[in-house]
Amino acid sequence: MTRIFSGIKPTGHLTLGNYLGALRRWVEVDQHEADALFSVVDLHALTIDHDPARVRRLSRQAATMMLAAGLDPELCTLFVQSHVDEHTRLSYLLECTATDGELRRMIQYKEKSAPARAAGQSVRVSLLTYPALMAADILAYGTDEVPVGEDQTQHVELARDLAVRFNQRYGHTFTVPKATHPSVAARVMDLQDPTSKMGKSHESGAGIIYLLDDADVVRKKVMRAVTDSGTDVAYDRENSPGIANLLEILASCSGGNPMEPAGVYESYGALKKDTADAVVELLRPVRERYAELAADAGHVDEVVKKGAERARGMARPRVNAAYEAIGLLPG
Repeated sequence: MTRIFSGIKPTGHLTLGNYLGALRRWVEVDQHEADALFSVVDLHALTIDHDPARVRRLSRQAATMMLAAGLDPELCTLFVQSHVDEHTRLSYLLECTATDGELRRMIQYKEKSAPARAAGQSVRVSLLTYPALMAADILAYGTDEVPVGEDQTQHVELARDLAVRFNQRYGHTFTVPKATHPSVAARVMDLQDPTSKMGKSHESGAGIIYLLDDADVVRKKVMRAVTDSGTDVAYDRENSPGIANLLEILASCSGGNPMEPAGVYESYGALKKDTADAVVELLRPVRERYAELAADAGHVDEVVKKGAERARGMARPRVNAAYEAIGLLPG
């Protein structure tokens, strides 16, 4: 079977964008058709200032939500990144394979380091080097495919480059992975800023639908969504991003095409109402299952513990082979 790896970073509460853009496909497709590993990549949450207690809380919440969404530990491997030492063991070898220029060209490093410096703040070395850790996340498991959003493609390309370079220098060790992109709702946009991705760590949550928002909150956020000048309900991402975003969300809730409902509505209000109803109904069983799982933290802990054991068994032989290939004495 094709092996896939993907992860969620615990830097905020999971959103509708996380669900429609990744989680739902993991549940409905990937865990059934592939040898799938899904991780709460908590080490990646340490590249910026953080509250340790919050990272722990969000890590457990993310694992619980992944189960609530429908990931089945009998079908896939669900674990927490920091519980598998092979990630950090391999990360250093890949730092020794990558170049300074490659890491400094990473878009997220540029976006996050520039404003920090402008504000007179220091930038952690891990913000520069974490793409090597991300490559280790992928390469440790012999991953064939990495389902990611467009904004993460650059990191997968780096993982490919490092795998090829390592194999050429030290002998064939790693599978060269490729990025794959879901075809529907890969990028759900902020309801208040439909030109920006619905991110889980935005300061203001007015345009973000969190998976744990109750029905009334979801409806208020959708009904207050920014729309466009004019009155036509047309699917035009460039000229009418607000309406296009609502149409994509509505279509994604039912697995349809955003072009289909575009000609049905005569007013923005009717589109918003139906979109709100569709989102509420989509998330209702997820929220209910989350409440059940959150009441049994021991079960969630046991799932990720067993997942880490399974992941460790997959990764260790390949990482040990990489250590030997690069010239380190076996322990």
